[in-house]
Amino acid sequence: MKVQVALLSWACAGLCLISYTAGFSHGAGHSACSDMRPKHISTQPQNPKSNYISVYTNKSSYLPGDNMPVTVRSTRDFMGFLIQARRLSDDRIAGTFVVIPPGSKLLTCFEDGDTVTHSDKSLKRNLSFVWRAPDQPIGNIKFFVSIVQSYFVYWARIESAVVSD
Repeated sequence: MKVQVALLSWACAGLCLISYTAGFSHGAGHSACSDMRPKHISTQPQNPKSNYISVYTNKSSYLPGDNMPVTVRSTRDFMGFLIQARRLSDDRIAGTFVVIPPGSKLLTCFEDGDTVTHSDKSLKRNLSFVWRAPDQPIGNIKFFVSIVQSYFVYWARIESAVVSD
């Protein structure tokens, strides 16, 4: 009887773990909003200097209310991502995304559409977004992207160049 109870306990724990981790295949949760790290069990980010990702815009400055194209490019396939614009003055999330690529979805961390994450685990390399600046001046910003190559391999907060207000 003890063996059956132990096996049943292990099976339940395994199913809970599978359902917990399977949720990430449909995008990051709100728990990733502040530090932009996936909450995968027992994982640490890779060295940020050894990534193969670039995030950039075609503008070096913006005005309040402007729409700005943002591109994430990779030399290798990846499955998951999380992207945000953040103010340099206080690292707060800023603006909203108004155009997102297929295989992604908007996430509300601070306000509607201020973050984008993946919606499936299809392989990705190049992503294009359009970000809208807030209607009021917010200062200089950077775009930050976290990339998940596999469950155990990810890079957190890869930075764009500064975009001036």
